[in-house]
Amino acid sequence: WSVTGKRDVLDLLFACLLPSCSIHDPDPDWASLTLGVFVCQACSLLHRSIPHISRVKSVQDTWETSEVELMAAVGNNAAKAKYEQKVPAFYYRPTHSDCKLLREQWIRAKYERNEFEFTEKQEPYSAGYREGFLWKRGRDNGQFLSRKFVLTEREGALKYFNKQDARDPKAVIKIETLNATFQPAKIGNPCGLQITYLKDNSTRNIFVYHSDAKEMVDWFNSIRAARFHYLQVAYPGASDEELVPKLTRNFMKEGFMEKTGPKHTEGFKKRWFTMDDRRLMYFKDPLDAYARGEVFIGSKENSYTVLAGLPPSTQGYHWNHGITIVTPDRKFLFACETEAEQRDWIAAFQRVINRPMRPQEYAVEAHFKHKP
Repeated sequence: WSVTGKRDVLDLLFACLLPSCSIHDPDPDWASLTLGVFVCQACSLLHRSIPHISRVKSVQDTWETSEVELMAAVGNNAAKAKYEQKVPAFYYRPTHSDCKLLREQWIRAKYERNEFEFTEKQEPYSAGYREGFLWKRGRDNGQFLSRKFVLTEREGALKYFNKQDARDPKAVIKIETLNATFQPAKIGNPCGLQITYLKDNSTRNIFVYHSDAKEMVDWFNSIRAARFHYLQVAYPGASDEELVPKLTRNFMKEGFMEKTGPKHTEGFKKRWFTMDDRRLMYFKDPLDAYARGEVFIGSKENSYTVLAGLPPSTQGYHWNHGITIVTPDRKFLFACETEAEQRDWIAAFQRVINRPMRPQEYAVEAHFKHKP
């Protein structure tokens, strides 16, 4: 006999108990008949890329008895217990909003490579040392050239070399201030990774990629592992749950806005803005190595506010949808091209302003106030 329709299938699969996709949807519409797990539509497309491992089927289709029995015998909870039994605390678990690369490699790591069943398969990103070549964008000419990178937890640094046989690195990046976030659209490569760090307390950007997807995700998780072990030493009493959110971070928001200068009489100029925690940075080009300027966004308890619109006295041509950020020292004026962009930027600023400042953030604020 056979079963047709999602409701009938899910009713029969009561043994699976609230199946949910590990990345995306709490009410998935697809299933992997070979793995015995429910997946969302987005993940079903990724499962199709590993047909030798996973064969997917819609719950809206006609189901054979044997297929229903397989799903009931396995289910998402049992599959998770098997395929995710040894996921390192630092390993990045993607969400539905992450790029395709992260989601696909998570699925392949679990079901194709069985990385979380055998710890020896985690060596590429858990050894505490990694070296290899990545394509790095040149700061001045914008060309991507092959560069040797070395990540060493013992030295607490990520280093890269401009020449293959160079003894001294071009840059030594401390793990303490290191961040990495995938930026495929901005970099123009599906494996594009943006690495940021602080140099003289200003943000520096490096843009890299590798042609091999697994290689690039292994680099990303190696950085997370190094950050994790650094933070375990820096905060010996902290739990894994407290440390993991600090390993890497995605930017709160990015996009073009227009800005004017401190006197508010200068013309508005179009700039690329990046909101990274409490640092609002602006660049002439999205792939610039250094920001043209940075603005610290504090909390409402410290007299920071965000307002829709611009002061009536504002001069010069600008986009129609203004934003004013009020700080203890001055007002910053921005303009957005659309109302939707204005709304999203205000929401991002408001989230930061509503969050009380941590003790270490006061030192960052003081540095911004004393910048020349």
